[in-house]
Amino acid sequence: MAYLADLAALTDQLIAAIASSESVPKPRGTRLEARRESALRTLRYHTFGRTNQFEVEDHLNGYEERFRVIGRDVLADEFRSRLDALEPLRNKWSPEVLHFILELADQPAQKSDLADLYRLKKPEEETGPTLKWEDIAREDGWKEERALWRNIDYSPSSDEDDVFLDDLRSRASVESLSSIASAQDDHAAVLRGLTAKPTEGEKLVGQIKDSQEWRQLDHAVDREGRSKKVPLSTLDLLRESLFMLGGLETTFYGSNCEPVSTHQLSGVSWQSHKALTWSFAECGRKLVPLRRFVSKAQQVPLLQVFQDSLQRGLRHLDQKLAEMQSRYVSIQEDTVVSLMAILAELGPSLSPLYILASIVRQVQEERHAHAFRYLELLFDAVGNAQMEGNLTTYELLGTIFFECFQVYLKPIRLWMEEGRLLTGDRTFFVSESSTKQPLHLIWEAQFNLLKTPEGTLHAPRFLQPAIARIFTTGKSIVILKHLKQGDLIKKDNKANEPPMDFARVCHSAQEFAPFPELFQTAFNAWIQSKHHSASATLRRLLFDSYSLSHSLDALQYIYLTSDASLTDAFSTAIFRHLDTLSTSWTDRFTLTEIAQEAFSSRVDTYRLSAKLDPQQPLAQNPIAARSSVRVSLPSISLAYRLPWPVRIIVPDSAIVDYQLLFTFLLQIRRAIYTLSHPILQSHNGHLKLFGAQQYPRYFLLRAKILWFANTLLTYLTTLVLSPNNAKLKADLEHATDVDEMVTAHSKYLARVMSESFQGIKLKPIRDCMLDILDLAIKMEMTHQGELVLQQEEEMESSRLSEISSPYKSPSKVSTKNKNLVGREGRPKKKVEEEEDSSADEKEKVQVEAALRKSVTAAAAAGSTYVPYPVAMKKMQQEFEQHLRFIAGGLRGVARASPSSSTTGRQEVAPGKWDLLAEMLEVGVKD
Repeated sequence: MAYLADLAALTDQLIAAIASSESVPKPRGTRLEARRESALRTLRYHTFGRTNQFEVEDHLNGYEERFRVIGRDVLADEFRSRLDALEPLRNKWSPEVLHFILELADQPAQKSDLADLYRLKKPEEETGPTLKWEDIAREDGWKEERALWRNIDYSPSSDEDDVFLDDLRSRASVESLSSIASAQDDHAAVLRGLTAKPTEGEKLVGQIKDSQEWRQLDHAVDREGRSKKVPLSTLDLLRESLFMLGGLETTFYGSNCEPVSTHQLSGVSWQSHKALTWSFAECGRKLVPLRRFVSKAQQVPLLQVFQDSLQRGLRHLDQKLAEMQSRYVSIQEDTVVSLMAILAELGPSLSPLYILASIVRQVQEERHAHAFRYLELLFDAVGNAQMEGNLTTYELLGTIFFECFQVYLKPIRLWMEEGRLLTGDRTFFVSESSTKQPLHLIWEAQFNLLKTPEGTLHAPRFLQPAIARIFTTGKSIVILKHLKQGDLIKKDNKANEPPMDFARVCHSAQEFAPFPELFQTAFNAWIQSKHHSASATLRRLLFDSYSLSHSLDALQYIYLTSDASLTDAFSTAIFRHLDTLSTSWTDRFTLTEIAQEAFSSRVDTYRLSAKLDPQQPLAQNPIAARSSVRVSLPSISLAYRLPWPVRIIVPDSAIVDYQLLFTFLLQIRRAIYTLSHPILQSHNGHLKLFGAQQYPRYFLLRAKILWFANTLLTYLTTLVLSPNNAKLKADLEHATDVDEMVTAHSKYLARVMSESFQGIKLKPIRDCMLDILDLAIKMEMTHQGELVLQQEEEMESSRLSEISSPYKSPSKVSTKNKNLVGREGRPKKKVEEEEDSSADEKEKVQVEAALRKSVTAAAAAGSTYVPYPVAMKKMQQEFEQHLRFIAGGLRGVARASPSSSTTGRQEVAPGKWDLLAEMLEVGVKD
């Protein structure tokens, strides 16, 4: 109970201090008593605990630590010194006081000023002497002169004066007696004299109350029971309408700016009153989204600057409304109050705000609208205002647009100048991969353009034509930083940046030019000021410091047979090993040695390596590797290690395409090499191929296949590779940035792949070509196999004849000794020629042994023996069938593929396919 009594007493004291309840009139005192009971009841049932003093202590320590983290150590020291000084003075209310101060804190780390601390110190007291009357009296000697303070009677002495004084005393005594009797009357007279008379201000207050009486009146009913409207003057309706447009609460207009139906303008019909008030209400309703938007705190910088622009627009409207109100506050002359005139006068000020309100409402109605959606709608609104010829709205909206666009330019400028992205920025259209990529993949995989779920770029529509250059410039800066060349373009970027504001972009000299064109021209100039320097610097480094041209030439030498002698040196060594069924070249060290020796005169051999596909074990089946261009040659892979900046232009995927072209060219050379190999002969130097009718068929088929392979190789080297290589060099020289260089190389490779039949839709034609190349190996193996069988028959018949003959041939040993003796006496040049011929003979013996091994393997496998004439005839039919299919297929693909279309991911070349088809149709006709 004591607690409740104390609580009631404290509550009474608090209310008395706030409301001065001792002097309130009775009705108000009754209401105050009700408020007292409500406050006492609230405090009595208050269940909240005390402030957590430990949490307060943690917050204070956190502020000190934060001050030190951001580098404000002096502020942290001052803060700690005051906490230490507060420690001895703590009491039970200290946590509440400190918690209250923490609640009032507003970004102390940024807004605190040390100068404010020194203003809190008490002023130092003056230590100088003070001047007192005692000191003056002591100095002047007043203290000793006591007669100085006596009253002096300056009148002459007389007896009549004494009589006069006595008479005066008697009358004073009489008056004192009478005054006691009439004290009450005198007091009343004094009170009446002190009563204040009504002033002009009080009369004015009374007039104001009388004028506002309509707010308190309830609508009455007439004799028939219908409600009567409360009359409203024109000036009152004007005041209510202006307050409503200013966003203030009014009696006549509700929260949704709807006019109440209980009041009516005096002297105006209900229909006219309703039309007029609803016109004002519609104006206010359009402004409601703006005022609600500016009242909410925004976290995104782009929305913050847009909100600030809206606040300035509303502030301008409020100033206009205040100016109108001032006309009717103190009217000095006759003035006509016209609501229609006021509405017409407000039209130019309200028009741009209506557009801004529609933008806000449209964005709020959209689902998952991005922050830059305001920019898109503002951009469209500026263009529409210009086309409508509303210059005031055009300038206002244009100024707001460029103010917002300056904020959006900040991440673009940071990306294009420093190659950095703002952390947590969700409005920018560039994102960085969370995983660190290798240097050569930074350009391709480290950064990406953000896209919406619909597949469009996460950027304003009016910026999308320039996004590619923005993206390229930022990546160029990143690459230059990795190349330690980032400082070369910082000065140029800061000096050459043109301004981007409404006054410069849309100046009066170009008022008839469309706003989108003016903006695109200015923005392209802004981008070019940063794009050109970065792209030109990186391009120069690629060509000068990292030998891009030399690297591309090396790739063409290795993969595209730009120098046929180098390719022949490499391919001949491989083909010899294949023909002799040797497996010594299948390890990567030997193969790398062969490649480096072949290309050493043109490329950097330390960058070149070679290997075989481990999924195709050639050592286990060398006969199958020799019998087809599809088995062994695709497994040979050459690798040329490029500098990582060059790998940006030539990515790993491009090397795969280079390898496919190399394999196809190697397969063609394999067929040509097989057909150009010396033909084995019988021991007596004569061919015996089952009659003269089989002799021309073999050589005819051999000549046709050799013609086909040479035609195909000529087409690839002269019509495909050579012109495309020249075009690639020209495109790279004219490229302005790395993206254009990457695009030029990718288009070059796409053209070459398409014209070389490496596309997906051209796979049947390419397979048919490989069938003809395999047919060359099959035909030659069949022919050589028949020669081997014929030689065996001749050797067997010779052996039988020697056995049956009475004469015996000289021994092989003596023949060998004779050859050695004859060799000793010959000149050196003759000996070298014989050594070369001996090597050729040795190779021929190895090939013959391989052929015998192949024949033996075929016989062991149980394959059906086909007579030589039948096999030749069948192969000739297959060749003609394949040749017709290739020629017809090229014609059909060329007709179905116009020059502007694409085949898969590759560009087509119907003109060149038609030309190759004509070249091959010659063989079909023959």
